[in-house]
Amino acid sequence: MLDETAIVAFTTFFATISPIDIAFMFSALTVNTTPAHRRRMAFRGTLIAAIILVGFALAGDWLLSSLGISLAAMRTAGGILLMLIGIEMVFARTSGGTSATDEEQAEARAKDDISVFPLATPLIAGPGTMGAVILLIGNTKGDLSLQLVVIGALLVVLLITLISLLLAAEIQKLIGITGMHVITRVFGILLCALAVQFIFDGVIESGIFGTKN
Repeated sequence: MLDETAIVAFTTFFATISPIDIAFMFSALTVNTTPAHRRRMAFRGTLIAAIILVGFALAGDWLLSSLGISLAAMRTAGGILLMLIGIEMVFARTSGGTSATDEEQAEARAKDDISVFPLATPLIAGPGTMGAVILLIGNTKGDLSLQLVVIGALLVVLLITLISLLLAAEIQKLIGITGMHVITRVFGILLCALAVQFIFDGVIESGIFGTKN
């Protein structure tokens, strides 16, 4: 159970955060900044995103109960959102779910420090990742060990993201645009499959068809 939770959490977070995509965008947005400034922005942006996402992990249950949202509804809605993100990844499209929009990128280019916006949010801690955090924590059903596994997987992906940001220029030269699209599409397909499972689980748990496991 721990291994399955870790694999699902890691795959989901890697797909929704998409460290390679962020590295390419970070490289483009910081082309005129010094290496030292890029490193500071990478560390600061990742740290802020980690605080946001871990906060969602810790307060997810309280947030759902406060809003009167059932876990079944969250599973179904989260699955739909992740499905849309997965489809975008497969077809190499962006709408702001896991990346900055064209307008946000244009605003970022005019800023000296992009660590908070758009790096921390919405690039790293975007709506898709926030929803995934709440969904995956909800799936643990209060099991502390499973919750720690989910948070651990999140922190591992954030560490990979930080490393990708620090090595953004090298990664861009190494894998190129084609390599980035291949990686994105593979994880997009996996994310779509996970999203369908979340939707199935949510519909079954809702009891809408008179059966609830």
